[in-house]
Formats: sequence, structure tokens, C-alpha cells
Amino acid sequence: MRRLLLALLVLGTASAERVYRVQPGDTLWKLAQQNGVTVAALQRMNDLPGQLLEVGQVLKLPGGTDTARVVNQEAPVFQRGSAVYYGGRGNSQTSMTAAHLSLPFGTWVRVTHASTGRSVDVMINDRGPFGVPSRIIDISNEAAAVLGILSQGVAPVTLTILSRP
Repeated sequence: MRRLLLALLVLGTASAERVYRVQPGDTLWKLAQQNGVTVAALQRMNDLPGQLLEVGQVLKLPGGTDTARVVNQEAPVFQRGSAVYYGGRGNSQTSMTAAHLSLPFGTWVRVTHASTGRSVDVMINDRGPFGVPSRIIDISNEAAAVLGILSQGVAPVTLTILSRP
């Protein structure tokens, strides 16, 4: 009986990780969200220095049933207001960056256009916006293009915190 329990324990431990081949459109953030872990945890699991992935790259992902429960939880809206865009502060990991007055640098936030429902995930790496209290976030030009607000300049948005550093 002990041997059977030991074998089950070893097999259960061996399946704690699974192998995944990167598909077109995959990002570390998307894979982390789907697997209930942080981007930093995936980077550590796979010895990744940055966030760039190549199609066909093999990654280790966490296994088990607990991750499905975490992924299905909806994150609450953190803030509502207006988004504007600016040139953005450069970052070697992603062009999807933003400025926020108080969120810690390295925080990932989902910015959702309140009128269209389009959303983009950005990393906070700067401070702002300043001067107009209703403006809650400055997003990079690239993020503004994804959100569809380049012609508007200012748009009503909600912010949802995805991960903190």
C-alpha cells in the first residue's frame, strides 16, 4: 500500500509542470493569465530574461487543477476615468506601456474602452497624467492604436489590475 501511495505521489509531482509550444498571438501575459500565475513566475520557470516569445518555442507551464479556478475569477474594476496617449517611455520588454499617478512600476493593467469594449494590457513604467483629474492613465501610442483611440485622443476607460510586481 505504501508503495502505491509513494508511486501516486511521485506521479502527481511529475505532472506539476506541462510542456507547451508557443502559438501565433501568444504572449507571456496571456499564458500567465490562462495558467493562474504571474509573468515573473513563468519567466523563472523557463529561465526567460525578457517577455519576447517566438512561435514554436517550448515553455514549461504549471499543471494541476487549481489553476483553472484562478483563471476563471474576474478581476474587479480598479478605476474609471479617461485615458489619453503620449509617446510613452521606452521599455525593452514591451511597447504596451503606460503612466499612472500611483500604481507601482511593473504593474500590469487592462485598459478597457468603456464605449467599445476593446481592451489592451499595459505595463506601468512612468508617472502621469498630470493636470486634469478625470484623466487616470496615459498610454503609449502603440497601446492607443490597439484600443482604437488615436483619432479621439481621449477616451472613457476602466482599469483592471492584472498583476503587481
